[in-house]
Parts: sequence; C-alpha cells; structure tokens
Amino acid sequence: MSAAASPVASKPLADHYDLVIVGAGFGGMYMLHKARALGLSARVFEAADDVGGTWYWNRYPGARCDIESLEYSYSFDEDLQQSWRWSERFATQPEILRYAQHVAERFGLRTDISFNARVSEAHFDESASQWRVSVASSADGAPLAELSARFVVMATGCLSSTNQPDIPGLDSFAGATYHTGQWPHEGVDFTGKRVGVIGTGSSAIQSIPVIAAQAKELTVFQRTPNYSVPAHNAPIDPTYEQRIKSDYANFRARNREMIAAFGANAPTPEGSVRSASAEHRREVFERWWERGGLGFTRAFDDLMLDDGANEYACEFVRGKIHQIVEDPRTAELLSPSQVIGCKRLCVDTDYYATYNRPNVHLVDIRSTPIERITPQGVQVGEQVHALDCLVLATGFDAMTGTLMKIDIRGAGGLTLRDAWSAGPRNYLGLMVAGFPNLFMVTGPGSPSVLTNMIMSIEQHVEFIADCIAWLRDGGNRRVEAAESAQDAWVAHVNEVAGATVFPQCNSWYLGANVPGKARVFMPLLGFPAYVQKCREVVEHGYEGFVVN
Repeated sequence: MSAAASPVASKPLADHYDLVIVGAGFGGMYMLHKARALGLSARVFEAADDVGGTWYWNRYPGARCDIESLEYSYSFDEDLQQSWRWSERFATQPEILRYAQHVAERFGLRTDISFNARVSEAHFDESASQWRVSVASSADGAPLAELSARFVVMATGCLSSTNQPDIPGLDSFAGATYHTGQWPHEGVDFTGKRVGVIGTGSSAIQSIPVIAAQAKELTVFQRTPNYSVPAHNAPIDPTYEQRIKSDYANFRARNREMIAAFGANAPTPEGSVRSASAEHRREVFERWWERGGLGFTRAFDDLMLDDGANEYACEFVRGKIHQIVEDPRTAELLSPSQVIGCKRLCVDTDYYATYNRPNVHLVDIRSTPIERITPQGVQVGEQVHALDCLVLATGFDAMTGTLMKIDIRGAGGLTLRDAWSAGPRNYLGLMVAGFPNLFMVTGPGSPSVLTNMIMSIEQHVEFIADCIAWLRDGGNRRVEAAESAQDAWVAHVNEVAGATVFPQCNSWYLGANVPGKARVFMPLLGFPAYVQKCREVVEHGYEGFVVN
C-alpha cells in the first residue's frame, strides 16, 4: 500500500460473492459503494497496491487531468463534494490520487479490496449460473484464490493497459527506459541527463516541458504532430468555487446535458463557422484559446461535423504554433495536417514554447523512421542520437487492452477475445451477448473517453446497480445482451461516428496505435442521448437484454 494510504487490512476472502469487481479506480470504488448499499457481498481485486486506477499508474512529470477539478470528481455524495477542496483548475496526478485515497478512507472501502491481486480468469459456469474467478499475484503470477461470484463487473478502465512499442533493439539500450503509463513511484531525476522522448501524444505533451526544464538535452522523436491548446491553469478562485458549491446539484445537472458531460459554465458555442466573417472567427477562436482547455473544439457548432468547417480551427491552431515557435522549420514540423479532434485534443502548459529552448531538439521520424534502438541511443537513418534515458510516451491499448489480457469465457466456453476478434461488440457498452451477468464500466460502445469520465462512470455504475436490484427483486438469475440488440447498437455507434470527423485519422479511438488491433471506432459521441437511451431501455423492461 502506498505511503499515503491508511494501513487497513482487508477482510479474509470468502469462497463466493454476489459481486466481484475488477479494478479499484473511480469505477471500481463507486461500484463497491453501491453494492454495499444494496446489501450485496462484494470484493474488489486490484493489481496495484492502492486505489486510484489510471491516477495510480500515470505519475509521469506534468501529469494532470484535462477536465476541470470541480467537474472531474464524484457527485454522488453531497458532503464529499462540499468538503473536498481542489487547489487548481486542472488537478495534478498527485492531488487526484490523494482524492481517490480520501474517498477510499471516507467510505471504508479498503476492507473489501484485495490489493496486489490480478484477476487472471473469469469463466461462466452454466450449470450454476455463476462465474468462476481465478486470482493471481500481480507481482509474480502466483495463484492467490479461486472463488465464485454471481456477477462480475469489469471496472478495468479505458486507459490502463500500456502500449509497448515494438522497436528493434529496445531491450539493448544501456540507459534507463521509462513508460509514461508505468512511471516509477519515487520519481526520476533527469538533471544533467540526455533524454529522449518517443511520442507526442497527451502524456508527452504534458511531460516534455517539465523534463526539458531539468534535462541537459531533450530530444523528441515525433511521427505525427498533435494539436494542443493551452490549459491556462491557475489556483482555483475561492469565489468561483463557492459559487459552484452553493448550487452544485444544478451545476452537475447542467453538465449532464452537455454532449461531453462537462463545460456547462463555458461560453455558448457560436453557430456555423462557415457563415462567420473572418474577423468574427478569429475573435471567437481567440476567446476560446485564451479560456483554455478542451472546450476549444466547441467554439462553433459545426467544427466536428465536416472537414471544411474543421479546417478553420486547424488553421487557427497552426497559426498559433508558428507564432509561438521561433524556428520556422520546427514550427512546420509541429503543425498537424489532420483534422483537429479526430485524435484526442491535448491540453498543455508551455508545450510549443518548450521548442524554443536551446537544449530541446525535434526529430521527424515520419520522413525518416527510427531504424533501431542501440545501446547508446536511438538510430534514425544513419544518425544515432546519444541518450542516457529513454521515455516511451507511446500511450495505451485503449478501452479493450486490459480486458483482452484476462481469460474471460462466457456461455459455451466462448472467449471474449474470439467474440471481439473483429472489434468490440456489445450493447450500450455494458454487456456482451453470450456473457451472462458480466458488466463493463465505460466499455467500448459507451460515451466513456469522449466525456468527463467520472460522470460516465457514475451513470454506468448506477445502471448496473439498478439492474442487479431489479433482477433480485424479480427473482431472475441471469441477464445478458441480446445478439440482435448488440448488432443494432454497434451499427448505431458507427453511424454516429460516421457523421463526424472523429474516424478520419489513425487514433487510439480506433485502436490504430496498436499493431494488429481491429480498427473500429470504439466510443460513442453524445452523453445526454446515451443516458436517455439507457432510461428507455429500463422503462421497457430492460429492452435489448435477455433475462431469465
């Protein structure tokens, strides 16, 4: 357990639980809290030695949330949201982890969590209508427990399985190698070091300015430049905090009506960017740029709907890059050519300005790819860039990666890996046909990563808890997605995505960052419409589910 965690011993394991929960991030913790409220016996298994999920693992320099703190937090308990004080507009990883630890302590959750324990197998036993679950040590893989559960909830997180690049010679590097998603808990001192960063996604964009300020030399290896907007982070204004907290319920309710479940206090988007004058476009974009944060692509209503409208925003950001970066060639290399938003928009503090530092070098590996990693550094073409440390900012096997690492077998022995061989297929992002009583929190096919994740987590957990209570009250034992409903839902998710610019570039939304992974647009755009669909499903007796 981490130093900040209370030394609370877990209860001894039982042979059977009503509910097994995989993962002790924000989804797993809230699911445990709701299970207790229903009087269910529940156990959480967590591979780490403390709670926090993605905020436990992602400790790289500069790590912080891109959703504002007063929104990226639980809303289910009024005393919790009133008493917890955030220090900054966009909270850092350490502060978010402290918040998760505080929640675990406040609600006494650790007694029902097994840490350093990884679920390795979950097989459905049709004769008993329950799951057989195998648990192993996350340290050495040694078996820890075999138990059964009526329900299993996969709260494994969308960004929890790191994407390790397959670069020739990587293991031969003589210096220290780090992955941003598995950062040493004691931190890393780069003082006097020659550091290389491979990747320019969100974790790189957040960490590069911090590493550059410390390292002797920093070399960034970029294949595809990303769009990034400034965070304009600052301490939270106490007056603003009090205004939000004095009417927190209505603030949360307004956020739930936003397409991404956050930003209710942001300016109202303008109409069509196409119909605006050039001067008005510049004024609007400038206002959103100065405001900072992910809301930039909401400046006009149609920016995410077609290429032509989107290009106006692209031109504005590329212009900002050329204003900030002093060297024209470097500015051009940093300027993306794809539509803005098809990859996750990044939020930064001084990212582009960092390239004005004399100790920072940008290497274009699109025109000349990395040949191999050598003991001395990174070889690009004929040149070896000598390094003492290498940082892999290569992202995650998003949304499905952790699930695919678990041997999950449903009715008839069907494996989830086989069921998803052509891409993830499910109903509402919650259940898969052929896998009774197996739920996912913010799975593919739900709004998840296109939203304020905690808002989506709460909605999913509450749906699952209500479904379990409904089954119990009705005397039913099993629930799963109907195959026809699943097929229709997958078609719907693709139809919604196809009406936007989201599928137009090789992003982790499509799984394109992982070699061999089926390319399917995984998240669903539109939180309010999704919530309404879930309500209609319940009102019609869990329409689209097979119950018996």
